[in-house]
Amino acid sequence: MNKKSRMALVVLLALVMALVMALAGCGAGGEKKDDGNNANAAGENATPAAADTQATEPAGDGGSDLDYVKANGTMKIGITIFKPMNYWDKDGKTLIGFDTEFAQAVCEKLGVKAEFIEIDWDMKAVELKSKNIDCVWNGFTVREELKKEILFTDSYMKNMQVAVIRAADKDKYKTIEDIAGGSVVAEQGSAGEGAVIATDSALKGAAYTSVTKQTDALMEVKSGTADVAILDYTLAKSMVGEGTSYSDLLMAPGVELVPEEYAVGFRPGSDIAPELNKLMKELTEDGTLDEIAQKYELTASLLSNQAQ
Repeated sequence: MNKKSRMALVVLLALVMALVMALAGCGAGGEKKDDGNNANAAGENATPAAADTQATEPAGDGGSDLDYVKANGTMKIGITIFKPMNYWDKDGKTLIGFDTEFAQAVCEKLGVKAEFIEIDWDMKAVELKSKNIDCVWNGFTVREELKKEILFTDSYMKNMQVAVIRAADKDKYKTIEDIAGGSVVAEQGSAGEGAVIATDSALKGAAYTSVTKQTDALMEVKSGTADVAILDYTLAKSMVGEGTSYSDLLMAPGVELVPEEYAVGFRPGSDIAPELNKLMKELTEDGTLDEIAQKYELTASLLSNQAQ
């Protein structure tokens, strides 16, 4: 066999082998069998089906929020970092706080997981309406002007707004009138801001600036860019004074603004709120709520202890 004939034979054999391999790779229907290891198979690399990427929605406007949360297996809880209500432990890995543990105890009774989502406090009503969160549970002050867009549960804790100043200025800011003469900061959309800008507020004439968070207000006073921060007593109690990161700050003695109460906020018409009221009562009666309050030195602030 000459060289040209041998070359033709090699080419012919190669074509035959390619045809045989192609036929072997196809099934009766010409489709490749899925062995579960392909990127398109149902596995960690797969794109989830549409049903898996969407949360269960209530059945129209009259749908049950409670059924919605239980179907999802999670209650999405809107918070800000607000000590001692919701904040990170010293390692920065675990969210702790009175409201954190309170919410977890309630969710355990509901049979769902508590998922905490940090939000822009000024957008809380929008976050609720859009169902990015199911409730707001973060030392949330009950305010009359919010009741059109938020359904509050029964209140569980008392609070007030206080004025935080530099310790060096304690003789300068003794009264509300003194404070009105200084530069004041508070969290945007908070009860503290309400105490400053309300039409009947004694602080309405103060030089006022809003900030994103209550802790930002403390930093403004500490740095000297503001004279007074108006914020929640519960936060101030745990964050200013001796032994804290703001040891050079203090609550202005005798200056108390706007007595308040904390509750949990839901969407208007939500059927979770009355269910939560029942569970709050159970946790109060079995001593769980008091145990959590003791951990965060809030026992005296619980409304359930006010008549005792």
